[in-house]
Formats: sequence, C-alpha cells, structure tokens
Amino acid sequence: MNKMQKALHELSEMDELAARQSPIHSLHPAAKLITTIVYILVTLSFDKYDLSGLVPMVLWPVIMFQVSGVDVHTCFYKLRIVLPLVMAVGLFNPFFDKEIMVTIGGVGISGGVISMITLMLKGVFCLMMSFLLMATTKIDSLCAALRKLHVPAMLVSLLQLTYRYVGVMTEELAVMTDAYSLRAPGQKGIHISAWGSFLGQLLLRSMDRAQELFSSMMLRGYHEHFHYADIKPFNIKDALFMALCIAFFFLLRYADIAQLIGGLVVR
Repeated sequence: MNKMQKALHELSEMDELAARQSPIHSLHPAAKLITTIVYILVTLSFDKYDLSGLVPMVLWPVIMFQVSGVDVHTCFYKLRIVLPLVMAVGLFNPFFDKEIMVTIGGVGISGGVISMITLMLKGVFCLMMSFLLMATTKIDSLCAALRKLHVPAMLVSLLQLTYRYVGVMTEELAVMTDAYSLRAPGQKGIHISAWGSFLGQLLLRSMDRAQELFSSMMLRGYHEHFHYADIKPFNIKDALFMALCIAFFFLLRYADIAQLIGGLVVR
C-alpha cells in the first residue's frame, strides 16, 4: 500500500468510526460540539503550575472513549504527527524557570518542569476530545450543527471542503513524492535543497486541481451554498448530557479531586 492509499484509507477509517452506533454517536452533534468546546476551555484555564488539578481532567476523555467504543490506541495513532508538535510547546520551560517548587525523594523539581508537563497534558487532553468529536460525528452533521449555532456559512463551507478535499492534496503530495524518488533513486526523503521548489510545485498543482474541482462543482449546480445534513431535533437527552458534562467539568476544575480521593482512601 503506497502513501496515497494509506492516507485515503485513514480518511475512510474516520468516516467508518463516525458511522458506528453507540450512546455517544446518537447524541445531537451540537451537544457534542458545545461539550467539547467547554471541555477545552476549562482544560486550558488551569494554571501552568496546577498539575495535580489538571490530571483528573483525563477522566472524561477516558470515559467517553469507553462509552463510544472508540479505541484510545486509534486516537493516538491518528494523531501521531500532531502530538509531537503539541507536546513541544513547553519544551524549553525548564531552561527559563529553574526555581525548585517540589521535592520528591530528595530530588528537586523546578517550576519549568511542572509547567512543561502541564502544557503537554493540556495539549494531549484537548486533542483527545477533539478526535473523539470527529470520531463520533460525521463531518456533514458537524457542519449542520455549526450552522444551527449560527456560525457563518462561509466558515462552515470552508471546513467541509477542507476536510473533504484533504485527500486531493494528499494525492498530489504522494504523486510528487513518488516522482521525486524515481528521479533520485537511493536517496531517503527529499533533499533540503529541493524543499523550496517542491513546495512551490505542490502549491501550483493544488491550485490547478482546486480550479478543476470548482469548475466541476459549478457544472453540477453549485451556487455558493451547501445543503448540510438533516439532523434530528435537540431533545431532553441531549440537553441533560450537555448539562451533566459541563457540571462535571467545573467539578473537576474547582474541586480538589486528588484530595477528596485521598481522604476516602487514607483515614
């Protein structure tokens, strides 16, 4: 299986995940979207040194993965390219913040190390919830929910087109990579001296392909408006799910869960 086939296979796998049946899949897309946004905002609101308070936030993604039937391993495999970039955000904190804040077993841990781990966990938790939203909601339903929330149609259409035609970009990239490897046999990857011309050609080819796609859409009757998926009405079950989730998030945010659990275990 070549690179293009692998990329397209991963996109089809996401569609298959979103088509499954589970209590999470059956929820209204708007309820899942709002819940995910609130979770991300609450997670990001933790202080950079509040590592003990942040850790319990992982409970909700883990619960949702179990209920939805989506494998956590699949999440991290799909995010394998993005995760290193997110985790590199606070990589240099230990060099700038060297003040010792905690001592464990005689080893001092600086504030930079704590803030680095906190930032990494924030990124990982937010990515997990974002992936769960995409893995349990079809892109058409998600776009329809965004329109129900009065997000501008231009932005929603841009999201839908970007998701739908990312495979086209991947295809162009795979064709160019194969062509380069045939011209430079035995060379691993693309040489740094060719990066500029390679990206330029990718841009030009993508623009030509985009023009062809737009012309095809116009011939099929596209008039700057999409028909988004028909989604079921927002019911009491969706409202109850959303209310309980948000209440649980704020409980994790403002209650010292670690101390509460410790008080139940240690008397």
